[in-house]
Amino acid sequence: MSMEDYDEFGNYIGGDLDSDDEDNDVEQQNTDQAAPGTGFAAPLEGYDDQDMDGDASMVDADGDVGTQVALPGTGTTPRNQIVLHEDKKYYPTAEETYGADVETLVQEEDAQLLTEPIVQPIKVRKFMVEEKDMPVTRFDRGFMLDMMDHPSMIRNVVIAGHLHHGKTSLMDTLVLETHQLTWDADAPIRYTDTHVLSRDRGISIKSSAMSLVLQNSHGKSHLVNLIDTPGHVNFVDEVASCARLADGVVLVVDVVEGVMSNTEAIIKHALQEGLPLVLVVNKMDRLILELRLPPSEAFFKIKHTIEEVNSIIAAINPDESLRLSPERGNVAFASAQMGWVFTLRSFAQMYSDTYGAVDIDELAPRLWGNIYFNEETRKFSKKPADPETKRSFVHFILEPLYKLYTQVMSEETETLKKTLAKLNITLKPACYKMDVRPLLKVVLEAFFGPTRALVDLITEKIPSPVEAAASLISRTYTGPMTSDMAQSMQNCDPEGPAIVHVSKLYHTADAQTFRAFGRVMSGTIRQGQLVKVLGEGYSPDDEEDMVTQSIDNIWLNESRYVVETDHASAGNLVLLGGVDASISKTATIVARDVDEELYIFRPIRHMTQSVLKIAVEPISPSELPKMLDGLRKVNKSYPLVTTKVEESGEHIILGTGELYLDCVMHDLRRLFSEIEIKVSDPVVKFCETVVETSALKCYADTPNKK
Repeated sequence: MSMEDYDEFGNYIGGDLDSDDEDNDVEQQNTDQAAPGTGFAAPLEGYDDQDMDGDASMVDADGDVGTQVALPGTGTTPRNQIVLHEDKKYYPTAEETYGADVETLVQEEDAQLLTEPIVQPIKVRKFMVEEKDMPVTRFDRGFMLDMMDHPSMIRNVVIAGHLHHGKTSLMDTLVLETHQLTWDADAPIRYTDTHVLSRDRGISIKSSAMSLVLQNSHGKSHLVNLIDTPGHVNFVDEVASCARLADGVVLVVDVVEGVMSNTEAIIKHALQEGLPLVLVVNKMDRLILELRLPPSEAFFKIKHTIEEVNSIIAAINPDESLRLSPERGNVAFASAQMGWVFTLRSFAQMYSDTYGAVDIDELAPRLWGNIYFNEETRKFSKKPADPETKRSFVHFILEPLYKLYTQVMSEETETLKKTLAKLNITLKPACYKMDVRPLLKVVLEAFFGPTRALVDLITEKIPSPVEAAASLISRTYTGPMTSDMAQSMQNCDPEGPAIVHVSKLYHTADAQTFRAFGRVMSGTIRQGQLVKVLGEGYSPDDEEDMVTQSIDNIWLNESRYVVETDHASAGNLVLLGGVDASISKTATIVARDVDEELYIFRPIRHMTQSVLKIAVEPISPSELPKMLDGLRKVNKSYPLVTTKVEESGEHIILGTGELYLDCVMHDLRRLFSEIEIKVSDPVVKFCETVVETSALKCYADTPNKK
């Protein structure tokens, strides 16, 4: 084959070529691949979308491009037939992907905001601080549940006092003694402040109960049900609700601030309810670190604070037996932040342990009051031998305490080591490298030991449910005291008819349901038991406010977690699940099989009233049902809140003060209705009426001239 066989474009113009065998084989193969009934070969594999001219085209295996011709009259589509651009299908249809039985919707425009996630995350509703796992306790929980069956070993106590006087910190001291917790040592733990607002504001807003097994100085265990209450004057309704179930009050007073307005209100309420009081003089270290008073002057400051409390008690009830005084054993001294508490008796015990046998019963009463200690004769006297003679409280208690504080604050390690060695206290070398505040706490904890003094105070001066039942029932029960039910409650009989007095409702972490907090007054309640729930409107003549429900759960409240039990006998404070639907404020729960005529417990007598009023309405009118549901739940959650509809159609909320209503509105918006709500300006509730007939006849022209 020569160059003359091709033109200048490279096309073959020579004569016919003879096919060899190989060419014949290829020709035969192409003929075999031809589409049936046509003279065209089937398309080869591989094609591009469009050629340079925009025509549908095909690329064969050799890279040659040729336009494919349609196949007329065949009824079938060739395997690799070229499809025009407008007829192409790039993706499978929704029906092909999901199946014919799935309804699909195609939107032409994106109707969703860019700020919204395409796949919404799972919404977690959690409005309380809770433990992820049940914490390890230094007492056995099985032992605690067993102690519930021994009411003589139970104490039900309210911890009350003015704002920022140290109630929650005192609870923390007991929690840290009984629980193994990890927390930031620089910040207060505030274990019983579980509500989100309590954490944000730094004050207790809700009461919170904890059941702890605590040992006294003799090593005897008691089940102590402690209820931490708010100190703000707006939230005294929580104090009154919890005091109804308790047998005594631990009054916490700041030694520097003394008796404040809320302290006075709590003392009055406790005396009206017939509850015994014990006093904890807290923040003793403020005398040393802030006021920098010398020990002799600090004594007078402490004495003045105690006398302030006694003067209020005497003004209400002059009975001498109610007087609080350290030598009587019903006053303790504490610094809750530093974790120490002592009484005169516990300090006398420390001297006995350190310096040999001392008669504690003789020494303890001599450590308070105008009793002086003569160091030369080593005797006590009621008159000072000379002006330099110190009172026994100053000599034996305040001066050693001042010395410990001073030596830790001075950061003289060697001097501190010598002092601690005399007290038989040994610290690890690493402790001496700590900052002043943590080191002070370690030294004082080693010096004072566990808070057994506080447990002694509670177990000795506050009666058990067995001892206090008769007084409690006579004050609160509306039925006749001669009935079998009343006798069973007065005896705190675990075998009698099951009766529970509910005084408070606590919402769950997701704020969807409530748990009823009450005291078992008589008998034994069990899980799954059918009971009659009697509301405040129930009476033997009008049984409308009564429903039958089942007790789904019984728990012991531990603030940040609960301990479930299958039964609870008389004298215990418990949380009940499944009975809250018909309860608004308080309720009486009675076993369904009780045949006697039923009576309820009196509604709680509160220290204050709801006088501040606001009107609320949803921003979107369609969300009114949500707001109404939220108002019902808020009404359950706050003891003194009142919700009603006025004649004008306005929805009204009544509360005790601005902070109170602010917390109510937070819960209404965030927890219970989750909608935006408009609020009117607060106004004070004002009512007026005619009290007697007028002496003069008053005439006035009315629109109808009559």
